[in-house]
Amino acid sequence: MRVDEAYAEVVRITRREARNFAWGILVLPRAKRLAVAALYAFARRVDDIADDAELPADERRHGLEACGAAVEALPAAPPDDPVLVALADATARYPVPRGALLDLVAGGLMDAERSRYADWRELREYCRCVAGAVGLACTAVYGPTHPEAAAPRAQTLGLALQQINIMRDVAEDWRLGRVYLPQDELASFGVSEGDIAAGRVTTEWQALMEHQGQRAEALLRDGLGLLPLLDRRSALCVRAFAGIYRGLLVQMRGRGYDVFSSRPQLSAVGKLRAVAAL
Repeated sequence: MRVDEAYAEVVRITRREARNFAWGILVLPRAKRLAVAALYAFARRVDDIADDAELPADERRHGLEACGAAVEALPAAPPDDPVLVALADATARYPVPRGALLDLVAGGLMDAERSRYADWRELREYCRCVAGAVGLACTAVYGPTHPEAAAPRAQTLGLALQQINIMRDVAEDWRLGRVYLPQDELASFGVSEGDIAAGRVTTEWQALMEHQGQRAEALLRDGLGLLPLLDRRSALCVRAFAGIYRGLLVQMRGRGYDVFSSRPQLSAVGKLRAVAAL
């Protein structure tokens, strides 16, 4: 398979599976846009394996371990696998940390093996693997002026977006048998898993979610320190991601954190307004 064909496929995957992500990377120069799409397609593969409830646990683990082995084998890649062909080319062109890709796999293994997190410390480690790692990998493509300073900001921004993602997807995750909200915080705010199952929007639920939202906003403020370290187009891309997710948080807050009756999402106009408001 030619590299251009592989990139065409990862772009299709990104457009099909991640509209917010695909929308944000449009502002990047073509080479960077293709590389980030390759990173997304690999992350999507890991996530899909971890989420496949029809696969026995040992098969999910085997599939995730195969993803890890593929990372270790880079820059070699199976010639008929467009995701890995594109990933191999992207990681040859940009200094994407191999450890970040392996962290993605580690996060997938967490998803495949556990469904509850005792406290923020445990949840933070999960978020670091599944989203902080994406921030690190993508920032290597953006090419920050000071990589050492950019890395922790990129990771923190990833944590912020994942926290908002967890808030948005509470109902969907429940249907998959997962509760990402920390168990000690559920207990502290007086919210039970029965409340989640029933979709009860109580004052206790709203207080719990506001606590999650304030954490996300603090992480977001810290993570946005990445912007001055990026070129104009890369910074605009990151602003788009951050603005859209902050817009989702604003929408959830405006609904009184009712994430059960319908999944929070922004229209195209809503996304533009959210990015402009950041």
